[in-house]
Amino acid sequence: MPAVLWDWVTLTCQGSGTTNATTWYKNGRRWGQKGGIKVSVTEVGTYQYETPGTRLSTSVTVSNDWLVLQVPAGVLLEGDTVTLRCRGWRKNSITSVSFYLDGKELGTLQNGTEWSLSPLQLKHSGRYHCKCRVYDGVWKHSAPVAVTVQVPVANATITPGHPALQVHPGDPVTLHCSVQVGSAPVTFTWLHNGHQVARSALLEFGAVHVGHSGTYQCVATNQLGQDGHRVFRALSPELALEGVARGPILEFGAIHVGHSNTYQCVATNQLGQDGHCVFRALSPEMQLEVTPQGTTGHLWSTVLVTGSLLFMILLIVAFCCGHRMGG
Repeated sequence: MPAVLWDWVTLTCQGSGTTNATTWYKNGRRWGQKGGIKVSVTEVGTYQYETPGTRLSTSVTVSNDWLVLQVPAGVLLEGDTVTLRCRGWRKNSITSVSFYLDGKELGTLQNGTEWSLSPLQLKHSGRYHCKCRVYDGVWKHSAPVAVTVQVPVANATITPGHPALQVHPGDPVTLHCSVQVGSAPVTFTWLHNGHQVARSALLEFGAVHVGHSGTYQCVATNQLGQDGHRVFRALSPELALEGVARGPILEFGAIHVGHSNTYQCVATNQLGQDGHCVFRALSPEMQLEVTPQGTTGHLWSTVLVTGSLLFMILLIVAFCCGHRMGG
């Protein structure tokens, strides 16, 4: 990029879509050629194509300048290796080739015509051009070419970042998803027990209830390239949100599939005049599975419980402050 007329340029439509209905554009206007997946170019300009059901393609610039600086087309990612090529008209010999980034000289090659950027970093983004000496000591400059280094999303995290977060019914809860690196735009999707529940960097519960308990993850995505054809995703570690209700009875006003989960109760008493001896009893786990009944799945639900609803065997663990309890 750019292509040059003296290379005999042929543009080819690639990708999905109906290729026999390809529409070509030159300088943003319909070019008047339809139906072919390949076209020969004999004029300078900026070319694109589209097919039914797809977006407009990445643009290709065709030049007829005497000196051009060529950069690989496509997405340039951080960490890649990119070679810049300074070329003279119809492969004429050129010497003393200098390369520039935003007007600052990078270096000069007496015999070579290629400059390598490796590994690519964000600082390599900018406008490049080359200068060289041609016949009779004449110096020529190429037109500038823009290079944009892009970064795939990586290291998605959820804040608060505790592996397990305990909340009480009615509490407001806000979870925030972010990435350590990633070129904009970045989109975020939230998963609750593996199912998509929201699309935003923030997941907010105005008043949390037990049905919100479960495992949460966020997926960060960015689509890079002019036509967004390179898609990158980063999945956060899991966050377990534990709804803790207080009282001997746990009530669901209207049960739904979101209440499916594992439940335990903890009984606590504090003994002694100052309550310094604390006893806790943790029940076995109870698996609650809510299955929609019938074909509509809207009005009634069947609750299947693994374990006993009548009795809970309590495992007693005693904690005394400062002394051992005798039996």
